Amino acid sequence: MRAVAWCGRALRASAWWGGGLLLALAGANIHDPYMFPAKGWSLPLIVAAGLCGLLVLRQAGLGRAGLGRRPVLALLWLAVPLCTMGAEAVFQLRKAQVLSMGDPLAVELGRHFIVGYRRVEEVETLAARGLIGGVFVSRHNLSGRQGDGAAAMLRAEIAHLQDIRRRAGLPPLLVAADQEGGIVSRLSPWLAHRPAPSALADLPPAERRAAARALGLAHGRDLDSIGVTVNFAPVLDLRRDRPPDPLDFHSLIAQRAISDDPEVVAEVASAYAEGIVDAGLRPTAKHFPGLGRAERDTHHFRTAIGESREVLEATDWHPFRRVLAAEPQTLLMLGHAVVSAVDPDRPASHSRRLVDGVIRRDWGFGGLIVTDDMLMTPVYQYGLCRAVVEALNAGVDLLLLALDGSHFYRAMACAVEAGKRGELDQGMLAASRERLLESGQPGLTSRNSQERPDIRAALAAGVADSPATPRAIR
Repeated sequence: MRAVAWCGRALRASAWWGGGLLLALAGANIHDPYMFPAKGWSLPLIVAAGLCGLLVLRQAGLGRAGLGRRPVLALLWLAVPLCTMGAEAVFQLRKAQVLSMGDPLAVELGRHFIVGYRRVEEVETLAARGLIGGVFVSRHNLSGRQGDGAAAMLRAEIAHLQDIRRRAGLPPLLVAADQEGGIVSRLSPWLAHRPAPSALADLPPAERRAAARALGLAHGRDLDSIGVTVNFAPVLDLRRDRPPDPLDFHSLIAQRAISDDPEVVAEVASAYAEGIVDAGLRPTAKHFPGLGRAERDTHHFRTAIGESREVLEATDWHPFRRVLAAEPQTLLMLGHAVVSAVDPDRPASHSRRLVDGVIRRDWGFGGLIVTDDMLMTPVYQYGLCRAVVEALNAGVDLLLLALDGSHFYRAMACAVEAGKRGELDQGMLAASRERLLESGQPGLTSRNSQERPDIRAALAAGVADSPATPRAIR
């Protein structure tokens, strides 16, 4: 019986210590991206749990004397509400700091950020003060809105934000969405649910190209109807034959990729991008350096691509160069995979060797470059502040904070502080400013108004001079 009683006491003690540690950790990281699904109710719940734990410790036969005999346990449970409120206080102070910024440096840096939001009130002030360059819309902006009026409400919301910009004498916001078709249709069923370009890969070549252009045009018109100006599509990653990864929860490239043949991917994606542009939007080639070779889901895990640059140029990178050469309106999205042969120390999304070295200098690409969501684990755990500064210094034009736009305050504060310390490359910022101005963001005035013959020729020449004939990945 003594052993049973001892085991019972040990289990209760473990539960108290373990529960306190978990709650304190959750409270200290209440704004972590993984806490986003609980946003809105996690703070009061964790604080209440900590206070209730203290109350139970005192009343469950311990009393003040009991608490005195277990001061460390009591302090642990006291730390739960303190850590939670402390993390919230830091967030609110940083938010107030950013919202009070009105200097030219803040506006200069703000143009580089695209933020997601749930309620339009979250971004009204940022839009009015020029502290952001764009917004990202997804199902978060439509969920809870019933019926056919949901899309109309979002359209009115976007128009409201653009009106704020106009009245403030600021350029229109870039408005981005992730409407690839198929399993990644973030604005469906509120907008028509259409197939992905991958569904067209097996059609005869002539029919395939016409169908891809028609699909891009349809997607573009859908998005244009609510005020979106950039679609984060098409996917240019190559499909690879390999067993499914049970920990691949979100990348799912095998289901999203057009083909394992670089030529087919280039052909379908180019036609799709052409349709998007004809609808008045900008397409986005993603996810460079090609997640087809990534062994793990880059939403959650750091992963490195080990192939040589020569192999990548001949396979995974070939569709990117083809699409960027064929349709200069296209943005290039950087994924978070590491390319070991070029920069083994950091993901592509903030690698100067890849962005400025490979894409800008070697390829001659002078268009806009946008990151994938900077809140994904490989970047967030690397250090959001460090990654933001490195991305700007690498020549990235637009930094995406999609899942939880509130992290913009931290990213912006870090960027401004780095600027004040002289840690930002002024040459890179100036070049990016020119690209943003030349792009005519966020909308298109005409199909040919922004074309760059010099870059088109350089990219096309680069494709022709690729070190090997494109081949399918197996």
